[in-house]
Amino acid sequence: MTSFLESSYSMVHMDNTADQPSVQQLQQQLEKGTDEGKLETMRTVLTVMLNGDPLPQLLMHIIRFVMPSKSKPLKKLLYFYYEICPKHDATGKLKQEMILVCNGIMHDLLHPNEYIRGATLRFLCKIKDAELLEPLLSSARQCLEHRHAYVRKNAVLAVSSVFQHSEHLIPDAPELILTFLQAENDNTCKRNAFVALSSISHEKALEYLGSCFDDIPSLDELTQLVLIEFIRKDAVVNPGNKSRYLRLIFDLLEASSNTVVYEAATSLTALTANPVAIKAAAGKFIELCIKVSDNNVKLIVLEKVDLLRKKNEGVLDSLAMEILRVLSSPDIDVRRKALDIAMDMVSSKNVEEVVMLLKKELSKTVDQDYEKNNEYRQLLIHAIHSCAIKFSEVAASVVGLLMDFISEFNSASAVDVISFVKEVVEKFPNLRASIIERLMMTLGEVRSGKVYRGVLWIVGEYCVEQKDIREVWKRIRASLGEIPILASEQRLLDEQPDGESAEPINGASKPAAPTGSRKVLADGTYATESALTSESATAAKLEAVKAASKPPLRALVLDGDYYLATVLASTLTKLVMRHAELSDDEARTNALKAEAMLIMISIIRVGQSPFVKTPIDEDSIDRIMSCVRSLAEFETKKDVVKGVFLEDTRKAFRAMVQAEEKKRHAKSEAERGKNMVQVDDVINIRQLSKKSATDGADDLDQDLEKATGGDTSGEDLTSKLSRVVQLTGFSDPVYAEAYVKVHQFDIILDVLLVNQTTETLQNLSVEFATLGDLKVVERPTTQNLGPHAFQSVQSTIKVSSTDTGVIFGNVVYDGASSTETNVVILNDVHVDIMDYIQPAHCTETQFRTMWTEFEWENKVNINSKAKSLREFLDGLMKATNMACLTPEASLEGDCRFLSANLYARSVFGEDALANLSIEKDGEDGPVTGFVRIRSRSQGLALSLGSLKGLNRTD
Repeated sequence: MTSFLESSYSMVHMDNTADQPSVQQLQQQLEKGTDEGKLETMRTVLTVMLNGDPLPQLLMHIIRFVMPSKSKPLKKLLYFYYEICPKHDATGKLKQEMILVCNGIMHDLLHPNEYIRGATLRFLCKIKDAELLEPLLSSARQCLEHRHAYVRKNAVLAVSSVFQHSEHLIPDAPELILTFLQAENDNTCKRNAFVALSSISHEKALEYLGSCFDDIPSLDELTQLVLIEFIRKDAVVNPGNKSRYLRLIFDLLEASSNTVVYEAATSLTALTANPVAIKAAAGKFIELCIKVSDNNVKLIVLEKVDLLRKKNEGVLDSLAMEILRVLSSPDIDVRRKALDIAMDMVSSKNVEEVVMLLKKELSKTVDQDYEKNNEYRQLLIHAIHSCAIKFSEVAASVVGLLMDFISEFNSASAVDVISFVKEVVEKFPNLRASIIERLMMTLGEVRSGKVYRGVLWIVGEYCVEQKDIREVWKRIRASLGEIPILASEQRLLDEQPDGESAEPINGASKPAAPTGSRKVLADGTYATESALTSESATAAKLEAVKAASKPPLRALVLDGDYYLATVLASTLTKLVMRHAELSDDEARTNALKAEAMLIMISIIRVGQSPFVKTPIDEDSIDRIMSCVRSLAEFETKKDVVKGVFLEDTRKAFRAMVQAEEKKRHAKSEAERGKNMVQVDDVINIRQLSKKSATDGADDLDQDLEKATGGDTSGEDLTSKLSRVVQLTGFSDPVYAEAYVKVHQFDIILDVLLVNQTTETLQNLSVEFATLGDLKVVERPTTQNLGPHAFQSVQSTIKVSSTDTGVIFGNVVYDGASSTETNVVILNDVHVDIMDYIQPAHCTETQFRTMWTEFEWENKVNINSKAKSLREFLDGLMKATNMACLTPEASLEGDCRFLSANLYARSVFGEDALANLSIEKDGEDGPVTGFVRIRSRSQGLALSLGSLKGLNRTD
């Protein structure tokens, strides 16, 4: 049984085990069936065996009725059967029937058909029994000289496999393969031979490498790849050869094969940290990224460049322009990655070139239609933003270009530009005059309410000259149109051609219209017009007035954007107050004040009329009226009002800009600190250090170990023990516990089985089933468990989404009689979704966009005994693996209320948003409130809402 388990390496699912034929039926099908029928029978046999039943009764029937067949597909299945069938009896000796098997294999090794020879040699690579291999060796050695390359390439691998498992059977294998390699002409055979030679004798492989060293650049791609891999390993073992190897790898960087160039560049960075070599390798990576069309390859190569940049700070800065050549790729993810890397490589030497290229790309987004054009434009704007903030010398040219495109950009991009302009205006006072002038010129072209708000705030804060104030006032008046707004709209309504006098919408009263009137139709007859017809005509005229062309600011206000109206009121108030400070002309100041009040009251009145899409809200009325009162009381409460409008808002924005700058600086310092070496750090000298098992470990081997879950260096014993789940009780006949290991998209259950009885448990199997988006892909094999014996089995479960899942099952084994079956029920294993959720960050705009789009929401009420609101927030972030997007400055101070936005992403690319709103009732009172969780899928929202950190009685 142990041998059978070692040979079994795959599982085949059977849809319905009830349809499994009996052994007698299988024997009859093998005896009497045709080759086609035997093919189906052999497939069934293999499926049953791979699912745990070794079927020893069929061995002789297969030898008698399948082995003599000349059918190639049947022969292939026959060797699959030989591979997994039990070859030893209960005492551990080779079965007598295997003598017949050896005879059949020997004939196949000398078969005239090269396909059958090659398939048989591939089978030899998987056999480890010396008793089976010994009589077959002479035939396998003859295959090394076969005329067909397919036979020779499999023969050389078979020889090396036999040497690795049973060296005494073929002690001259290294010399044999070296001789074969020197005489071979086929590229595939040479590649296989060198792989085999390097795996069994490093010295012989090194000898061959020395014999063909100068010819390596002219060899074929396959051979070059295996030689590069060998060189990388040998350079660690024999550092004296490194200089020769480096010259060779530099030559291979110019190879015609992209794969060889990639491997050569990777090996170059592994062998040396010389800046010249690092730049050469990075240059080749970038060249590959531009040449190769596969987007996945582009992302992998860009990731390599990013790792090189992080490990060698400042070395690759000169390649920033080369990285930006990747922007020619149509894929948005590739562009995003390239921009992120390039922005970290920008320096004062290349910033002007980088910004010039970014400006060209930005212009293309207006003229050309890229894939995901708006998203790409926002990426470019953010990149230009970061360059301008870091390097003031390019800010002036950048701001001018972006403001030229405000009217052509879509709303999201234009909002990003305005946010950027606000920061530039605050940080660079010398650019304020030109920026204000540009903004005044674009006021009449802006069509977005968010953009208009930003423009009004900037001009309200930074217009500090009389001429600027007057010019801005003129532009705002032109964009607002005729005032009072309500009177002008009513006049337009009255002027609508219909011949009927319309009832005034607001204000003075007129005599009521009759309920019916006489009207002459087109054919000269009379008709009666009812009141309903009159009302519908009035509504039609009102719609015509609303649809009429209007100036941009007036159109936005009538469209119901009252937030913009409050910003307009605040801006007008600031302009009037600043004009009063700068000018001695009281008459002009009073005129501006009166006009500002008229505009504000006009907005309130029109907001309460039918001319707008939605009525004005009370908050907007209060805000506008506070501006009116501030202007009215400006003379009497000058100091207070001036401080609120002209000083506090600027001070708050300055603090926000400084906080952002500090955050950026801290991030760059943290990145720099990762690669920083302290002066008192220990210097490791490999030649003087003790040899350990990890010395000379290849980077690729380590990466492979991490990818397959073999790297457990970061996991201590305590964390392992916390993942052990008890599946059965101590009094059950079989005690079972499982170590639950989460690896990427899989859950591996390592189950320990203990027979607590004094009897052997026959055909013991562990059966698992799942609930949720889980699927059992590998089932534990059947065992015979001796008295008080231990056995470990594994089961793999595939995870397809971040959802709450349950794994349940039972242990089944045979009783005293063949018809009796005993079952032990297992405890449920609950999948922890926290293993698949990781903290992430996004911008406020992205958060709001996703919050609007996501349709699934889970609202959880909070009632916790936490000592403080901040303590509850920290506990919630830890329990849900979510990152807090609310700035630290907004959470400072002691307050009874707290509101924060949280964000996380799953390994499956699912976004999870949360908004926390809580309050504390007194010092010793509970923390109450709620958290709203939103996601694109229902399962993620429900799973996060059921976590312990969100428990109401936390």
